[in-house]
Amino acid sequence: MIVGMNHFTVIAENEQQTLDFYVGLLGLTVGPRPDLGFAGAWLYAGGEQAVLHLYFDRPVPQQRAGVIDHLAFSAEGLKAVKARFDASGTKYDLRQQRGAGTWQLFTFDPNGAKVELDFAPSETL
Repeated sequence: MIVGMNHFTVIAENEQQTLDFYVGLLGLTVGPRPDLGFAGAWLYAGGEQAVLHLYFDRPVPQQRAGVIDHLAFSAEGLKAVKARFDASGTKYDLRQQRGAGTWQLFTFDPNGAKVELDFAPSETL
């Protein structure tokens, strides 16, 4: 039976832009990756858990999103993250869920994948 989510995989059209987004802007870190026989990277959250696998060796499909709508990450530091997005000029949509109060920041990575960052309702701007 399933016990958790292991990772997402993104086909990267531009290696450096994709790493700049996920590492530079979102704060994931590049970590160990076995030799799988093709170019790519494993990105880690909190230094311990590989959450995103990037492929650098294949063409991006015509239908970019396919059947997966978006990748969602739990995040901390809403005010600082918003400031980083503003400083970088990266477009985003920030909203607070009705009822639960969770802050949701939606954006797109350089490859067209929709990314959601979820912050605790107690965080403030």
